[in-house]
Amino acid sequence: MNKRRRYSPEFKREAIALTRQPGVSCRQVALEIGINPNLLTRWRREADESTDKAFRGSGSPRDEEVAGLKRELARVKKERDFCAKRQCSSPRSRPEVSGDSALSR
Repeated sequence: MNKRRRYSPEFKREAIALTRQPGVSCRQVALEIGINPNLLTRWRREADESTDKAFRGSGSPRDEEVAGLKRELARVKKERDFCAKRQCSSPRSRPEVSGDSALSR
């Protein structure tokens, strides 16, 4: 399942600022930062139409904090699961069975 990427207002503003440099096209900037050129063109058009209202965001600061905490929690869970898998698969962490030592003699 593809999830739509969300870009922060700061990212959008910085990308638009890059397009306003002399001799640089929207397409060139978009390809350099890894987004679709049409998306960057739309952001620029939206910013030009309503400078004060562009990229305000729809959530409250608390919503942004909760979203950030959820991202951090997901990252920490991945790290935990990775470490748990590494411990289980390493030969040192396996308990020795009493019959194994008798067979190796």
